Amino acid sequence: MQAYAGKFEELDAQVLGISCDTIPSHKAFAKECGGIDFPLLSDFWPHGEVARALGVFLEDAGHPRRSVFVLDQDGVVRWAYHAAAAEQRDVTQILAALEAIQRS
Repeated sequence: MQAYAGKFEELDAQVLGISCDTIPSHKAFAKECGGIDFPLLSDFWPHGEVARALGVFLEDAGHPRRSVFVLDQDGVVRWAYHAAAAEQRDVTQILAALEAIQRS
């Protein structure tokens, strides 16, 4: 995502990472990545509340699906992608969704 920071800024988009991990886990992850330029949010308590609201929390596994959501300025989900656990997300698809929102 960081390699595309300029393009996200150009599209007036805010990138956020969110998981059910704790804040200390997020800090360790960011350090392992060499730093992250976007906020990492914790959906730790109540555990998975945001993921449940988005319909991606896997109750039997205790964690959410790996998903990407694009919301418009009103907070309405306009695009979503759900990836397999080890699958890399295609940033070009996210950018295309953002561009489509700007055109509408």
